[in-house]
Amino acid sequence: MPGPAAGTAHAATTTDVVCLGESMVTFLPSQPGRLADVPSFGRGIGGAESNVACALAAAGHRAAWVGRVGADGFGDHLVETIAGYGVDTSAVRRDPGRPTGIYFRTATDRGAGAHEVAYYRAGSAASAMSPSNVPYGEVFAGRILHLSGITAALSGDCLALLRELTAERPGRPLVSFDVNHRPHLWRGGDASVLLELARRADLVFVGEDEAEEAWGIVGAKAIRAALPEPSVLVVKRGSAGATVFSGLRPGPRSSNAGGAEFGPASRSTEGAGAGNAPDTVTHVPALHVDVVAAVGAGDAFAAGFLSATLRGLPVRDRVRHGHLMAAAVLTVPGDLTEPPARDHADRLAALDDGAWGRLRLGPGWTAADRAPEEVRTS
Repeated sequence: MPGPAAGTAHAATTTDVVCLGESMVTFLPSQPGRLADVPSFGRGIGGAESNVACALAAAGHRAAWVGRVGADGFGDHLVETIAGYGVDTSAVRRDPGRPTGIYFRTATDRGAGAHEVAYYRAGSAASAMSPSNVPYGEVFAGRILHLSGITAALSGDCLALLRELTAERPGRPLVSFDVNHRPHLWRGGDASVLLELARRADLVFVGEDEAEEAWGIVGAKAIRAALPEPSVLVVKRGSAGATVFSGLRPGPRSSNAGGAEFGPASRSTEGAGAGNAPDTVTHVPALHVDVVAAVGAGDAFAAGFLSATLRGLPVRDRVRHGHLMAAAVLTVPGDLTEPPARDHADRLAALDDGAWGRLRLGPGWTAADRAPEEVRTS
């Protein structure tokens, strides 16, 4: 099976982040209720990796999305919409024999018992991605390659592709991996492969809830013990915020080949990361957000963290930018929105701990003329 040549070069990199994965056309309900009762739907797009690419491009970074869509109208809509955010879609492949995936969902929170999603993705063009049909030159062209566990669940070929892309080799860009455990995709499958893939990445995002559900691992420290290899591990803890374990590891991946520096962390030092080097552990509280729709927040958080990583900001500020990007999405109905202006987000991320804890963000907070004091609660 052909794959990337050893030492694939990206010295002439012009892209900050390449995101590879499935994107689908999503149909959003016109009103709350069961799918059986919703009279009409509006069309949008959905896909973890393409969401990250769109958010990064909207934030001023050079982002590319690599995927596979059908040679159909839905494929046209996906490519045109994602490109409309400023994302490079030139490496997207069209499949004449397989359709673009679509799905319908209710308006409720994904975690709510009444939430329904109807997927029509079996045999889709995206599920046919494999080590033999991906353009490796474009995939490895960025400073960071962002992947997620959703792709691994689509097919055996997709899993083989992720194993190929996360394999250590000279010249590999920094690999960012969002576990993104989706239980319905792993029915009858073995979600432990997500742990295997995460251990091969440089930067990992995982929620405490999904680590427990997928692997039976409880608590941030236990997750780090199970994932000692990544230089940076971001454990998302819901309303409790996020905990980042960061430490240098020996070997070729400690050089961050893509040029995105992890930089110094802050706060307490404890435990041991890869190579038994001490970890720096950074705890950052979550924001108070008046939620409009709880969809797309995880992808937005990853985009905010990656954006701040590319800028070389301290770990605390990387997490805060993740929280702010997530808050932008949480205060609108869809998966994507215009992020706050960089200087606006920088002002909020630089607040002292007390002021950060008093922030309450609601719809409209990203407006460029809103000062920190205008979104702060007493």
